[in-house]
Amino acid sequence: MALTAEFRETKAVDAAARRSVSVLGSTGSIGVSTLDLIERDRERFDLVALTAHKNVASLIEQARRLRPQFAVIGDLLLYDELKAGLEGTGIEVGAGRDAVIEAALRPAEWVMAGIVGTAGLAPTLAAVRRGAAVALANKECLVSAGALFLAEVSRSGATLLPVDSEHNAIFQVLEADKLHTVDRIILTASGGPFRTWSLDEMALATPKQAVAHPKWDMGAKISVDSATLMNKGLELIEAHYLFPVGEPRLEIIIHPESIIHSMVGYVDGSVLAQLGSPDMRTPISYALAWPNRMPTPCARLNLSEIAKLTFEEPDPVRFPALRLAREALRAGGAAPTILNAANEIAVAAFLGGHIGFLDIAAIVESVLTRGVKSGGRPADLEEIYEIDRIARIQAEELVHLARR
Repeated sequence: MALTAEFRETKAVDAAARRSVSVLGSTGSIGVSTLDLIERDRERFDLVALTAHKNVASLIEQARRLRPQFAVIGDLLLYDELKAGLEGTGIEVGAGRDAVIEAALRPAEWVMAGIVGTAGLAPTLAAVRRGAAVALANKECLVSAGALFLAEVSRSGATLLPVDSEHNAIFQVLEADKLHTVDRIILTASGGPFRTWSLDEMALATPKQAVAHPKWDMGAKISVDSATLMNKGLELIEAHYLFPVGEPRLEIIIHPESIIHSMVGYVDGSVLAQLGSPDMRTPISYALAWPNRMPTPCARLNLSEIAKLTFEEPDPVRFPALRLAREALRAGGAAPTILNAANEIAVAAFLGGHIGFLDIAAIVESVLTRGVKSGGRPADLEEIYEIDRIARIQAEELVHLARR
């Protein structure tokens, strides 16, 4: 497991101690939620760096309000606008890929890895390599490069703190030093907006319908992943790397209320669950304050009002993404990287109105079947980027064939 029991003991800190933090992807939903928590307890946190990709207006507003040491915009063309917007503040500014990596290398004890997509791989790895505590909200780091990341965590002594609500729930109830007592790990899924839809109905689904998640407020891409259940498939692969109990002991169950975020079953028959309102500030706060806890404004559960919690098995026919993710995990090597890259292209094409909802999984499966000959497990980021690039080209070709 990326976070060991030994780390819990040797790096425990005073609950009132100040902590230096950087937020990579500060203008996205995860970044905004992280800064909301920091601002509510501002005296406890020294803000080292903030980064964004293109949302320069929001980055300027955040930086002027919270005064980090360093603010970076990923798009080089927006450097002048960022510089002008922060003139007179004393905040150092930067732009471009190298500057984002530099932000990750600045000496913050805790780094939120909230950059979406493969753009987050290099800066997150940079933070890992210098031994930071990395709050991991970027799926691609473990889906596309899991073995590489865990090897660097082991080498540097860094810490991975899972932020996805499901992995964070497991983290809270798992006895990390007693994995031999774990019978199974159960990831819960809301089922998304199409949980009860027929295949014929799903074939006609629009992007607007797909992003209308019944429980969580998320970005468009992750909302579509939730609708296809690919999001849960990617989380299955992440769980494999974070909690090494073996793929057969990783289960997925549909839980429409999204109150139980995940469960761990033990060999004695006990099942421990983490419950909470569907608000990402809860798992973020657990990572931000770890190994302690901090207050949040999240709604408190009233179980008598909820009245019931329901569960059902996922339908493999209507939601083939779960099968594809498991197949990619079992195949190993380049397969998870291919899965992720093809899915990103297919989802973008669906959101653009170019393909149908059911075409997403079909395109991903076709790219996986064609495969990319990479010579086994990717050895470094450059090899991962090349596998990703080729898979995207193949997916684009299939999108062109399927265009409406």
